[in-house]
Formats: sequence, structure tokens, C-alpha cells
Amino acid sequence: MNNTVVRSLSGTLFVIIMTGSLLLSPVIFAMVMLFSVLVMSREFLHISNKGNYPATTRITLAVSAAVYALFYFYGSGLMAPRYFWLLALLMAAIPVSLLYSKDKPAKTMGDGYEKSGFFLMAPVYTALPFALTNLVLFDSQHNHNPYILLSLFILLWSCDVGAYVFGMAFGQKNGHKLFPSVSPKKSWEGFFGGMFSSLVTAFLIYYFDLLDFGFFHIAAISIIVFLFSVFGDLVESLFKRNFGVKDSGNLMPGHGGLLDRFDGALVAFPVAIAYIKIFELF
Repeated sequence: MNNTVVRSLSGTLFVIIMTGSLLLSPVIFAMVMLFSVLVMSREFLHISNKGNYPATTRITLAVSAAVYALFYFYGSGLMAPRYFWLLALLMAAIPVSLLYSKDKPAKTMGDGYEKSGFFLMAPVYTALPFALTNLVLFDSQHNHNPYILLSLFILLWSCDVGAYVFGMAFGQKNGHKLFPSVSPKKSWEGFFGGMFSSLVTAFLIYYFDLLDFGFFHIAAISIIVFLFSVFGDLVESLFKRNFGVKDSGNLMPGHGGLLDRFDGALVAFPVAIAYIKIFELF
């Protein structure tokens, strides 16, 4: 089957699962996101660690799950803020576990110490961004409001589609390279196509009252999502290039792994949520 068709079908199914679960039930969406966080953390550790230190890997995956779960329980009103301090114990368990690992560095002294950075980074990079979405998924009274997060996803996907279409149409053959040392296929034509798509989508979100924000704020959020999603994509590309990996996984045919699919959101969503909270929009 043609790769474009496979990519389109896989992407469509992904959008249906994400939007369907988000609108249907906060519990179902939390389960989808918890699964996604675990898969992304595992992909990140598999790339950076090649399956070594299995005990520390399992502890890190548990920490990633706990980060998301604690924010969900807090946002939904099921947990008091004081229980966030449990994260201190969980994060401390990651480097301590390396002391008792049975894996012995084959070539490099202190290999466990060098790898500890990747283990500590995994929950921050893959779990915390989506854990923070619970701060806009529930209001101060712990009521479920999916439309802010839905809008962020719509903006993100419109950026991806716009960049892909404009990049294919104008940037593939004679285009201007955006960041050739990290991602040779990305072009400035695709960059501005993504920006155009994000602004058009921002207008539609405002026009159809999907968000109860002024147009200036919606436009600002759209630019934030667009710009930082590009950075997120490049950050993940640099990470994979560093380890000589093409895709983070094979869960999504035509796309790669979940880390490949969520790379833009991992950087863009925390910044967009920070904007919403700083200006007290929600």
C-alpha cells in the first residue's frame, strides 16, 4: 500500500482515538494518555539506553506513569496538592537504583552515571508535558472542560498538515532548507505553510466559539503552538540523529512511534499552557 495512504489512515485513526476519548470521558482520555506516556518513555529509554539497566528502566516507567497520574488526580479533585511531594521519593529512586544494577559497563567507566541523565530526563520530557494538560482539562472547581486541550490539538494538527502540504508542494525540490543539519527534509516553505495554517485555524476557533478567549489570545496561542511544535520536532530529530535512529518505534504505520507523533506537543503544550495560566485565561 502507498506510504501516503498508510500514513493518512494511521493518522486518521490516531485523531479519532484522541478526540473521541477526550470528548467522551476524562477517565477514558486519561487511560489513553497514560498508555501514550508509558510508550513514549519506553521509546525514549530504548533509544538512549539500548535495553540496559532493566530495573532502572522499570522504575523510570513507573515514575513517568506517576507524574501523569498525580496531575490527573489533582486536576480532577481526587487528590490533595500535598501528595505531589511523593514525586521527590520517586525521582530519587531513579539514580539510587543504578547503584544496585546488575549491568556492568563494558567499555566506559562510570557508564551508569552517564546514563542517569537519560533516565531522569524521560519523565520530564515524555510525561510532564501531558501531565500539565490536566491543568486546563479541569477548571478550578474540578469540572471537565475538554475544549482548551482539544483546541491545542487542533492547532497542532493544522500546523503539521499545513507544513507537510506546503513543504511537499513548494519545498521538496527547490525549497530553502530550514535546519538541514538536523532535519534535511524540512523547508522554510513548509515552515510558513504551517504558520499560515495555524493562523487560519485560530480564526476558525474564534469564529465558532470553541474557546472563550479574545482573538488576540487565540492567535498568540496558535503562534506559540506552531513555533514550539517546530522546535519540538527538531529536538526529537536531533535526539534520534544522535543515536542513529530513524523512527522512535513502529506503533503507528507511516509515522513511526508515539514519540514521533507527539514530538511537537511535548515542547509546545507546556509553553501554551503557561501562557494560558500567566494571563489567567482559564
